[in-house]
Amino acid sequence: MTRIRKIRFHRFGDNEVLQLDEVEQSGPDARQILVAVRAASVNPVDFKIRSGKYPSVKDDRLPYTPGRDVSGIVLQCGAQVDRVRVGDEVIGMVPVWGGGYAEQVVLEERAIAIKPAGIDHIHAAAIPLAGQTAHQGLFRHGQLRAGESVLIHGGSGGVGHFAVQFAKASGARVLTTVSTEHVTFARSLGADVVIDYKNQRFEDAASDVDLVFDLIDGETRERSWAVLKQGGRLISTLTAPSQDRARAAGVKAMRYTVEPDGDELSGIGALIATGNVRPHVEKSFPLEQAMVALASVERGHSAGKVVLAVS
Repeated sequence: MTRIRKIRFHRFGDNEVLQLDEVEQSGPDARQILVAVRAASVNPVDFKIRSGKYPSVKDDRLPYTPGRDVSGIVLQCGAQVDRVRVGDEVIGMVPVWGGGYAEQVVLEERAIAIKPAGIDHIHAAAIPLAGQTAHQGLFRHGQLRAGESVLIHGGSGGVGHFAVQFAKASGARVLTTVSTEHVTFARSLGADVVIDYKNQRFEDAASDVDLVFDLIDGETRERSWAVLKQGGRLISTLTAPSQDRARAAGVKAMRYTVEPDGDELSGIGALIATGNVRPHVEKSFPLEQAMVALASVERGHSAGKVVLAVS
């Protein structure tokens, strides 16, 4: 077996639990591929898992390697894999048991797509988890259609900056809330109305919207019921919305968790390859600085994504 380097933690806690280990890498099963990781995305779910606050990852998963999405090169294919070949450049979501912060990782064939042409691995790694979270929230669950309006809370972040671009590309009218320092960035993404939440109440700029895509929760969500039209939808990646509040407002509301979908990821890749959507990477760090990278994401307020350059 090949020995590789990967970031792991052996107990839950703050960033100090992260360490660089050298371990043996196992090969793929029949419907899996082994990928040489060139870049790995850093996501909020990573620090939630590290802190022990993610329900699906408990002590029996330790030691654990963070990282839910990567870009890299296929090293080995399982016996039943037919989507890709050795040497292909791919992007994909890593299963919830983790592994992206590493020199190699095993991915499920159903969770991968060919890397979009025209972008490097750093930018490609930013796509799978955030891109599919945005796409599924808007279209699979939010049922957003051309001509409708959507209010995206947190439109400058990892998921949000994809959501703004996907919604605009679909023909929707896009409103988004961002902090003062990200107003220009949000406008560059194509948002029709950019609301500086530090200096403006979004209720003064948004009304009768078809969909609220909530990436913030808390008070922002509570104030959002009033801007939805009758029959509208509120979709969130965070806590489950109150069904009592939804009924009182005459709307539908739900929480969802992103699911890996290689076909959907290929479609997102096609949008990016044609230039209609662009992943934005605010910062990249070497693998050895995973602690610094994750701290940056945990502090919040990044424009776009933070990525680890692995090799």
